[in-house]
Amino acid sequence: MKEYVYADNAATTRLSNKAFESMLPYLQNEYGNASQLYSFARLPKKALKKARQVIANCIGAQPSEIFFTSCGTESDNWVINGAVQQHLPIVTSSIEHHAILRPCEAAKRCGCSVSLLPVTKEGIVLSSSVKEVVHSSCGLLSVMYANNEIGTIQPIKELATIAHENGWLMHTDAVQAMGHTRINVRELGIDMLSASAHKFNGPKGIGFLYIKEGIDWPSLIKGGAQEKGLRAGTENVASIVGMATALEENVISICENESYLAHLEEILISNLSRSGIVFYRNGAENHIRGNVSLSFPNRSGESIMHRLDLKGICVSTGSACDSKETQISHVLKAIGLEEMLAKGTIRISLSKYNTEQDMIKIVQVLVGILKEESVK
Repeated sequence: MKEYVYADNAATTRLSNKAFESMLPYLQNEYGNASQLYSFARLPKKALKKARQVIANCIGAQPSEIFFTSCGTESDNWVINGAVQQHLPIVTSSIEHHAILRPCEAAKRCGCSVSLLPVTKEGIVLSSSVKEVVHSSCGLLSVMYANNEIGTIQPIKELATIAHENGWLMHTDAVQAMGHTRINVRELGIDMLSASAHKFNGPKGIGFLYIKEGIDWPSLIKGGAQEKGLRAGTENVASIVGMATALEENVISICENESYLAHLEEILISNLSRSGIVFYRNGAENHIRGNVSLSFPNRSGESIMHRLDLKGICVSTGSACDSKETQISHVLKAIGLEEMLAKGTIRISLSKYNTEQDMIKIVQVLVGILKEESVK
């Protein structure tokens, strides 16, 4: 089997061994429906309760505030669609994931008020921009915790304060940040939060939405009584357990992981700088560690990505959800990146499973590709 250097962890992450092992009993032996009353459902029901508690503990919430979904996209859609049903004006940023932007586009077509906030060249939403549009008696402010393409972390606590001062609710898409940086919903003043397990070494196809106690939010899927009747459907117990295990595992070692990824970043950037190759780094100083967006002037990011792939190195040209599109990313447009730089942008996103040797290999192969292209 071909050996790969996997450096596209912002797209998805490797399932941790501990998470995988925690899932097995509920896939094989303890496969009962947690909603049933007989004894065979007892262990799945207990596992579901424990997982909800573990996830709540990880973000400073109560178990009753955690609602299981199939992914971060579903959680985001739940929030936006709920705002539409309540006729709430929506304010979000111009660099959100399409899981927010596309439901907002649909909301606008339905007559809902939707405003997009500009960002700085580092991808930061300024509080002054929020104050200009958040001023009616109620509404929804939705700003992602960290951007998936350039890694920039937003001043969520500051933005939440502005929202609350004006009677608005604060939602954050924390899909890219959860499990990678410390998040406490109480301390930050977050009312709703979206997350997806496969971004923090959990299984694909499972996520959660945090809804603060006391917020009366419309149901997403009507049917059975699961998730307090707000999100009907038999619970995916195995994946829920795997998600809780992976999140707790990462949260316990979050400081160690952040330090290690910062170290890998430094090796990557310093070696690339010494190579003599001209490049620009996108994003802010306050960013998700390991998320490295690099622009190479007058190059093709897509070409670089494919040539790295031929050498066994996996990176991205931007958001993984846009991997089939060749147009310039909406995020790079929003931060005002020149076209000749935007077209030559790749994203290298690292994980705790990457090594120093991986960084050396990425730089060596990348430099070789760029120098070879310069000769042509």
